[in-house]
Amino acid sequence: MQLFDKKRMWQQHDVKSSYDVVIIGAGAHGLAAAYYLGKLHGVRKVALLDKSYLGAGASGRNTAILRSNYRTPEGIAFYDASLKLYEKLSLDLDWNLLFSQCGHMTLGHSDASISGLRVRAENNQLLGVNSRMIGLDEIRDLVPSINLNPDTHSPILGALYHPPGGIIRHDAVVWGYARACDRMGIEIHPFTEVTGIKVEGAKATKVVTKHSEISAGAVLNATAGWASTISEMAGVKLPIVTHPLQACVTEPLKPFLNVVIVSASLHVYLSQTDKGELVIGAEIDPYQSYCMKGTLPTLEQMATYTLELFPQLHGVRVLRQWAGICDMTPDFAPVMGVSRELRNFYMDVGWGTYGFKASPISGKCMAELIATGRAPKLMQPFSPERFVTGKLVGEKAAAAVSH
Repeated sequence: MQLFDKKRMWQQHDVKSSYDVVIIGAGAHGLAAAYYLGKLHGVRKVALLDKSYLGAGASGRNTAILRSNYRTPEGIAFYDASLKLYEKLSLDLDWNLLFSQCGHMTLGHSDASISGLRVRAENNQLLGVNSRMIGLDEIRDLVPSINLNPDTHSPILGALYHPPGGIIRHDAVVWGYARACDRMGIEIHPFTEVTGIKVEGAKATKVVTKHSEISAGAVLNATAGWASTISEMAGVKLPIVTHPLQACVTEPLKPFLNVVIVSASLHVYLSQTDKGELVIGAEIDPYQSYCMKGTLPTLEQMATYTLELFPQLHGVRVLRQWAGICDMTPDFAPVMGVSRELRNFYMDVGWGTYGFKASPISGKCMAELIATGRAPKLMQPFSPERFVTGKLVGEKAAAAVSH
């Protein structure tokens, strides 16, 4: 009796000479765009190109937190639509993504931070998002182990509580989308690095790799931290800088933390996985770099502020540390749409530290734009045109502290 299905989750293919759509970047955003192109629009002559294995970039180097409690009306609506897609994504993909809606709590340590959290709570509620301010008694009920001593360096005064938020298995999201794409005949080409993009007139005509040139009806840049590098190949300039973002994971512990904890003032956030590990993240590094190595000063920072919130963790060991690279825009909002220079060069970039949360709705919106030529209303505020018109989306208050 055969106990396991030995069929590959996605198949190997020879690269063809042309495709209707070539997507550069086979992370969660690129895969989601391909999936919705095939599922909703019947566009299946699609190639996903990635210079490494699937999920090697930001999709596999994040802290897997999902939420929609942003600050601007544009951001709240967009991320709430994404969270709703995530809620049913396991059923849609026929693949268990291990989504735990355990709740998300953003701590306030000063009068100013409490005021800012109140604004977010009110904006969330006006747009139908479950998010509210809570006091110390409810914080204690939800997280009995947290340090609420008023004599600490940064005492907790209150929190923004967002029950629909939670954590998900990020690699399962990548695998689930890839498996679904493959079953529709969409081709995935890992270890296929793009080295150039050929342009004729106002169109990107060919995507160049180390081994071939591929004609493309449309090209989508979904490369996160490498977004500006890829766009420059097509002669498209982006107002994006790339910063590392570090995180670490501890040894497994008996479950004690049933909510995601975020502290903007302390620049730290943590959650506990189903394996019992604590996943701890920091703020982006203060310098621009493409480095994906952890550093001791950042590890010390993560440990110091985690211990301020949970002093009882002082003897816990760190198992591993890593960094991803983040594509940061001036207004901390993404760039979604077609470029001003090339009418078939599309961009789903500039997500900074918060792109994984937006993967489903970003893919769905970009697929609609590519297939129909019409930008869905949800994504219109994030058009690259805003840097010309000056209609920026100031999302720093809810996105600058990474999660």
